[in-house]
Amino acid sequence: MPADPRRSVTSKPPRGTGTSEVEVRRSARRSRTVSAYREGDRTVVLIPARMSEAEERRWVGVMLEKLAAKESRGVLGDRELTERARRLSDQYFGGRARPDSVRWVTNQNTRWGSCTPSEGSIRLSHRLQGMPEYVVDYVLLHELAHLLVPGHGPRFWRLLEAYPRTERARGYLEGVVAADRLPNLSDHPGHPDEQDLSDAREE
Repeated sequence: MPADPRRSVTSKPPRGTGTSEVEVRRSARRSRTVSAYREGDRTVVLIPARMSEAEERRWVGVMLEKLAAKESRGVLGDRELTERARRLSDQYFGGRARPDSVRWVTNQNTRWGSCTPSEGSIRLSHRLQGMPEYVVDYVLLHELAHLLVPGHGPRFWRLLEAYPRTERARGYLEGVVAADRLPNLSDHPGHPDEQDLSDAREE
């Protein structure tokens, strides 16, 4: 028997799927596809309204694995992130900003990055993962600049003028913040992380 077609359920996902909770949204307009996308720390899975609860569980698992595999291919590890920051410092700051460590963290939801100059450590929000390379580079340079200048005064912004994509990256991040404030849509037709049910093989 199909589950309630109007239902939208939020639950804890399986371990190792790269998200803190899963929201399943059923759509009467969707009949042949299942899709999934990240929405902050949440993963939204869109399924046909007619799908049974057993099929729902199966497809949620499939789509979480697809997203996790896709994201793992493009995410730098902490060591690579530290090396990237040092290369950026060499290129734009004459190598004067030398971080001892750069790492991803999952507890920064209101800012993109932070640094502790006394420790030479930089932390980037996991929300940057999957964003364009020039945006991640900008945030790295922003935090590197703080290793040299503590505040956001004129001297700080003069340092960042050396990076040609500063304004473009800031505009991108402002757009992400603005989009987060929009109401959720009930459906995202044609989303790239979409699986056609008729093409999927049964397991």
